[in-house]
Amino acid sequence: MAFDPDRISTLTFDSYSTIVDVDAVEAALAAHVDDPEPVSRLWRARSLEYTFVANGIDAYQPFYEMNRDALSHALATHGVDLTEDEREAILETYHELDVFDDVRDGIERLREGGYDCYVVSNGNPEMLESMVEGADIGDLLEDTISADEIHTFKPDAEIYRHAAGRTGTPIDEIAHVSAGWFDIQGAMHAGMQGVWVDRKGSPWDPFDGDPNLTIETFHDLADELGV
Repeated sequence: MAFDPDRISTLTFDSYSTIVDVDAVEAALAAHVDDPEPVSRLWRARSLEYTFVANGIDAYQPFYEMNRDALSHALATHGVDLTEDEREAILETYHELDVFDDVRDGIERLREGGYDCYVVSNGNPEMLESMVEGADIGDLLEDTISADEIHTFKPDAEIYRHAAGRTGTPIDEIAHVSAGWFDIQGAMHAGMQGVWVDRKGSPWDPFDGDPNLTIETFHDLADELGV
């Protein structure tokens, strides 16, 4: 289905890989491994896999704890033996990730255009607090909505329905903006419009149809909405 801007009154944004760049952890990993990229990629992939499995077997933990376990797995897989303090220091980089250049100005345009803006994330509240502060967008957001509130991760439809309830918006009047293909699939399945931010120039995963809209920056979304 094509993107329908006339139906949209509220915008929800994913956090990690959408507002902040998770690949920024490579700088912290580089102090301990010669090639940090494969460790970083496995760490991110495993943390998401843990959330998928947790949904299926009712094994919720706050995302920060799952991220810790995923880091330990990635390091062990690549034969990197670090102390607990060294692992914790790397993990803490999630509180200070690089922000994509279009985030502040793009959300500001959307907010000034009359759209209420929220973050909807797997991240637990402490993670979201530091992310919002680091991105300098606290004054532009109505609120942050965490999976921790209902102990269910994306792409479970329940988190998107919960977000609609928290925003006080009919779910079909929300556009969810994310760099995660699974997040877009989940949002669309729940009844939102899905706006995929192609941050890395990657191909779309086409197994269940296309996103309603594909953009490269938040400014592209503002253009589509005419603001």
